[in-house]
Amino acid sequence: MEKSATLNLRVNPTLKSDAETILSRLGIPMSTAVDMFLNQIVLVGGIPFSVTVPKPPADIDASQMTEAQFHEKLQRGYDDCRSGNTKKAEEAFEEFRKSHS
Repeated sequence: MEKSATLNLRVNPTLKSDAETILSRLGIPMSTAVDMFLNQIVLVGGIPFSVTVPKPPADIDASQMTEAQFHEKLQRGYDDCRSGNTKKAEEAFEEFRKSHS
């Protein structure tokens, strides 16, 4: 099939760069990946993967906790704060990025 149509998309630059890095390791140009995605939409008659909001684990989802469990978690957080067992958000996010990249 001839490729003559053009798509102009605005995407997050970091997301684009991260995707290009992975696609490069796979040997797939971005245009081919987009073409593959569009072909899958046509083949399956919709988005080719489940589009859902993941459920948080029960141990961090307040809506799944009893009142006692919720208050116990609040108390543990309060006790950690009072004892100085804390980190600055920037440090915590930096550690998270390093361990998940």
